[in-house]
Amino acid sequence: MQKLEKKGDDFDRTLPTYERATLRERILHIGFGAFARAFLTTILDETLDGTGEPENRDWGMVAVRLNSGVEDLDALERDDCRHWVLAADDESTEVRRVDAVVATCHPLRDGLAALLGRFTRPELAIVSLTITEKGYCTRDGRLDPGNAGIVRDLATPQAPGTAIGVIVEGLRLRRAAGLAGLTVLSCDNLPENGHVCRAAVLDFARARDEGLAAWIEANVSFPCTMVDRIVPALDADGRDMLARAGIAADAGIVCEPFRQWVVEDYFAAGRPDFSLAGVQFVSDVRPFEEMKLRMLNGSHTFLACLGQLAGLSTIAECVGDPLLRAAARGLMLEEQAPTLSLPDEHDLDAYADALLARFSNSRLKHRTSQIATDTSQKLPQRLLAPIRRHLAAGTPWPRLALGVAGWLAFCRGKDEAGNALALNDPLAGRITEIVAGNTDGPAYVRAMLGLEAVFPADLAANADFVSLVEAAYLELRREGVRATLARLADAPRSPA
Repeated sequence: MQKLEKKGDDFDRTLPTYERATLRERILHIGFGAFARAFLTTILDETLDGTGEPENRDWGMVAVRLNSGVEDLDALERDDCRHWVLAADDESTEVRRVDAVVATCHPLRDGLAALLGRFTRPELAIVSLTITEKGYCTRDGRLDPGNAGIVRDLATPQAPGTAIGVIVEGLRLRRAAGLAGLTVLSCDNLPENGHVCRAAVLDFARARDEGLAAWIEANVSFPCTMVDRIVPALDADGRDMLARAGIAADAGIVCEPFRQWVVEDYFAAGRPDFSLAGVQFVSDVRPFEEMKLRMLNGSHTFLACLGQLAGLSTIAECVGDPLLRAAARGLMLEEQAPTLSLPDEHDLDAYADALLARFSNSRLKHRTSQIATDTSQKLPQRLLAPIRRHLAAGTPWPRLALGVAGWLAFCRGKDEAGNALALNDPLAGRITEIVAGNTDGPAYVRAMLGLEAVFPADLAANADFVSLVEAAYLELRREGVRATLARLADAPRSPA
């Protein structure tokens, strides 16, 4: 790697060395936000820099947004589609310029035809996605036919607005042009993301044309992936770090140094040799994604909800509190780890300690409010799935119950000091109605557990589930976060 001279606070700035002129539009990335900038483009950039094979040196990316984000793409264009990634923890700072993006596209700026036309380019091989859980428009792992965006797209399928509608129309055009299939690569935090994406795309395609659905099923691959890198929303502290490195705020993103990408190696039209950048290819990603979703993401949700109730604004502040830190570690090792099926060589104690070290990174200011966004979409895979395992096994799950109770308390919109908490959630309207219609207590808990979009009917009807969540909620409201955690810490452990 080449290094620029030191800038600002003596940060070394790393430049890629590959020939950018050789890049073609081979990857179309939908949902080009902070995570895509800090994760996927960085891995692609390092892959291009590390390969000596000519066929691996032309993998350029097109950055796509569908709704908001025109200004972000305009700023990227002004910098010749280059951006900077600043990876920082309490020990070090690494700064890299990323050159792998070769173009941007937004249907509101460039027209829908400009986006859909890219699907008919023979060199396109991968459509990658970071559209968040709600972007898949699914319910119970299948396309939700009642989703407002899906209803609109099926009414006007050649003018789609959702990512699923865009993919299906793009694949229809690709098929009509006589081109081969490609890979749709989900990089979102949801269980078996490739399977969920495949189900949504095929359900939408079948609603349009059975022949199109059959072609997609035969020619398009949907590998599952597990992605891991903490990328907080860029705040004043992040902008200050970028400024001290000599980087404009709209040209950079701040993240942690750690990253991990595990990918099922099923690519219909080839792929870059991502292993050059440390990517692990496997035949089944499920054990890895369950480990990450439950131990990392589950503890994140636990800390975000309880931390906000206690008046803590960042994850680093949460794990700086001895009670919250101990509770998060106990959640990981005593309640989440027993629900996993991993090869024996995985040291989950070491993994938990490494996660807590990452959470302690005070330079990122990872906001509890950001992590709590869309929790109704995240709760089923992060907390409810392991609860089901414990219910079936008859094993204890007090911290998981407290995590669910913490979200129910958070949804009432006030922390323990009476300060307002923002509810940024697809179900915010319905939750607000439940809060307004029920006094705080058992009736409110039961009404919230009746939200079938979050709590499946069989779980909400399970007496053990309801009683344990209700008990945790009532204690939390009566005693407060820290007293409840202190009681948990003092409680005798059940025998293994």
